[in-house]
Amino acid sequence: MDESVFAALRAQLQEAAATFADGPGALEGILLGIVDDVDRATREPLEVFPVCHHSPASAIAMARRLRQKQPEVVYLELCEDMAPLLTELRTCTLPVAVQAFATEVDGFPLEWSPLSVVAPITEASAEYQAIAYALDTPGVELVLVDRSSDHVFQWDARREQPAGAPEEPEGALHGDAVGVEIGDLRPRFAELEEHLLHHGKVRHWSEWWHQYVELPLGDSDHDTYRQVMLLIGSLFRRLAPGDPHRVRVDEDRERYMWTRIREHLAATGTDPADCLYVCGAFHAASRVKEFGVHGTSTFEISPRTASKWQHGLIPSSHTAIEAQFGLAPGSVSIAAAEWAKNLKRTRVRPFRLAGQAGGAKRTKPLPAAEPPVATVDKLSGFLQRPPVLDRVDEAELLGWSVDIVRAARRNGYLASTADAIAVFETSILLAGMRDRAKPTPYDFQDAAITCIEKDVVPGRRDVRRLVEIMMGGDRIGRVGYESLPPLARDVHDRLAPLNLKLDKRGVQRALLDIAARPELAHCSEVLWRLHRLMPRGAARPIMGERRLGEQPIQESWDLALGTHQRALIELGYEGVSIEQVLEQRLRAAAHAPRATTASVLEAVEDATLYLRSHRLANELGTRALEVLSTERSVDGAPEVLRRVRRLLAFYRTSEPVLPPWIESFVKTGYAHYCTLLPTAFTDEDATVDQVAAMLGFLFSMESLALSLGCDRTQLELAFAQSHPEEPEKLALLWATQVHLGRLSREELRQRCADLLGNPLVVPAYPRYLSGFLHALEPVPSLVDFVVEAVSNAFSRLPDPVLLPWLPRLITTLRANGAELAPKLIREAGRVFPASLPALDEWTPPWRAEPARQPAHPLRPAHRGVELLATHPDTCNAVAGLLGCTGQWVAAVPEPRGAELLAQYPDTAQALHLLLTGQ
Repeated sequence: MDESVFAALRAQLQEAAATFADGPGALEGILLGIVDDVDRATREPLEVFPVCHHSPASAIAMARRLRQKQPEVVYLELCEDMAPLLTELRTCTLPVAVQAFATEVDGFPLEWSPLSVVAPITEASAEYQAIAYALDTPGVELVLVDRSSDHVFQWDARREQPAGAPEEPEGALHGDAVGVEIGDLRPRFAELEEHLLHHGKVRHWSEWWHQYVELPLGDSDHDTYRQVMLLIGSLFRRLAPGDPHRVRVDEDRERYMWTRIREHLAATGTDPADCLYVCGAFHAASRVKEFGVHGTSTFEISPRTASKWQHGLIPSSHTAIEAQFGLAPGSVSIAAAEWAKNLKRTRVRPFRLAGQAGGAKRTKPLPAAEPPVATVDKLSGFLQRPPVLDRVDEAELLGWSVDIVRAARRNGYLASTADAIAVFETSILLAGMRDRAKPTPYDFQDAAITCIEKDVVPGRRDVRRLVEIMMGGDRIGRVGYESLPPLARDVHDRLAPLNLKLDKRGVQRALLDIAARPELAHCSEVLWRLHRLMPRGAARPIMGERRLGEQPIQESWDLALGTHQRALIELGYEGVSIEQVLEQRLRAAAHAPRATTASVLEAVEDATLYLRSHRLANELGTRALEVLSTERSVDGAPEVLRRVRRLLAFYRTSEPVLPPWIESFVKTGYAHYCTLLPTAFTDEDATVDQVAAMLGFLFSMESLALSLGCDRTQLELAFAQSHPEEPEKLALLWATQVHLGRLSREELRQRCADLLGNPLVVPAYPRYLSGFLHALEPVPSLVDFVVEAVSNAFSRLPDPVLLPWLPRLITTLRANGAELAPKLIREAGRVFPASLPALDEWTPPWRAEPARQPAHPLRPAHRGVELLATHPDTCNAVAGLLGCTGQWVAAVPEPRGAELLAQYPDTAQALHLLLTGQ
């Protein structure tokens, strides 16, 4: 190329630098350096094609250039380990993302696991045009030259940072994965971006790029596009702040890619003139010495770590891409609309993969490539050319105005034709105020909000959202069945009897009549496992539940596997079946560093409930025994009690003998909680419900533990050493003493009466009641006394004491409602009268006077004696049962039975009460 190609531009920039900087200096060096960067890239024998991620102008220029040049090799800036997945794009609906995923990490901090890298691809992107051309054109090779997914995290680990998730090397997060992009082109100098936004009269970077880059380059020729993109990349590169880590990563990426390119050229002997290198404009203006096919080869690529990487395609969306690259909401939808508009205006035929919607059914040969032409200076003319108003845009703007009014009326706005005219005129007015030749979609959005949206939004969507939907909305991609991992395909196959389109987005209702169609039981198993593994909403049961020892009869499900396709695909990275993944997760949860006895027992229950695996349940049960023996706190005692009770009930009804692990668990737990009981009674950190759960374990498991060889002396010593001071725990101790026979109910009732009679203790009496309520867990036989105590509290406590306690009573019953409330309600229903009139004459049984005893046992008027003397046969029958075989003697004035009753009236009285109930 002639040295004088950019001579005129250099002269103009030198003159501008002298004018604005009052002589040569840093400004002149920057401006002339930009021209040098453009000159260097255009001189390279291997054509460097600069792009910006998800840019319609880049996609149009790429499609045009590929048809003109028809390169034999396309080098693409994308992680080299993602190459095998690109052929599977044929069965997908864009946008999708190529993902690399690693759960087993080696060489990285464990806190980083799982590692995930995604690269989203849309149709309106230069990278997709290059991929579609290379895969569908015979004889063309596609080579990915960017660092591997493993190197993404290797290079980020160079920076010293605190433990935790790695910082994003290139962009923002795409979901929960690190995003990599082709062509990150945004000012890294905050003052520069602020200056561009202020003088461009725009609000955010996406709007500036659309106005000053996308629109002017939308229908430009190849040389103009290429030189302008190189200029922008060089400008942003030279004005970037000097972050050593960021600069080193950028330069190492460029060295990495050019090293791979030279290796491929040397191995294949391909002529660089027949190749095309597609990379971001930022990297196209590189100044590293390894730049170009003739650059020095001194960069050494480190080997990958031993981390096991899985690769696949996941659905993406416009919203996810905007979040990844920090774009304005709706900008990718506007870019998609601009792509369709540019295709119609320029009549460029885009490349689409065969098999995709809109793709060719068979590959047609391309026309002959155009001969290369000499590069000429297009920058000078582009920078001096004023924008021209396109008359077609006025018709488009009018159509937008009509469509937004129609959409607004459907969503409850009182919009009319006058509003459409107002939106049209306001859009032009705003564009003029912002020094724009024609209104942009952002101007139209502001005009629509101003003219249509008033004080309130009548529906769910405001006008801003309606404009985004009108421009294309949040388009969400879909991965085809053939491109799914084996686990996802297995799930679809096993759920085929449901006759549902599982790849369809939205919620679908599945009805399973398992009693009529037993084959649906297998579908039920799959759905419950998906419910356990996938996010909430992917498989949600509407009718039916999963319990130990129960068999389903009918079930109803809301399925949204198409909406949660990404989560299903990521399950495929962990195993080949959902059973394998669930087993791995249960083992990981049981052996986690912070695993507790309750969490391990949950894994045991899930293994039995979802996998029906006795082998895994026994293995995890042994692990629960190990964790229990090392715990020194009682934080998980309530959950341990509930789960052990459920497992014991299940094994007793379904197995001939108990598994050895649960027998050992009961023995160890009995000794463990006996040891911790005295400390828990006095420890302020141990709550009353935790202590009650410990006692519930000891009392409910006592018979089994004693039969397995435990000593009850342990329990007696534990209570002898327990001296609680808190009212709740003291009441709990009293209740357990009643259960053990160390305290009678009358004594307990008297203690409560003494508490109510002591004015100093009355304010704390509700705390004693809370302890009695929790005592129903280990001593359910005290439910009648608890009803009595609560009733006395309501009748005798003053309002200033009673009312503040009511919220605590409600929260206690709510937290333990499944166990406590039914007992209390049943007992209250037995004690209290069933009708309102009977309540007026009702006397609580604990306040009723006991029956009076006779003054003298030989009183002849005793009713029992008279009754039995009148009916001697009954007396003889009872005497016979007691072993007295004597007969009545007629000559004796009183029968023998009557003599006995006169001598022992207590027996007659007891029998009288037994027969009459009075």
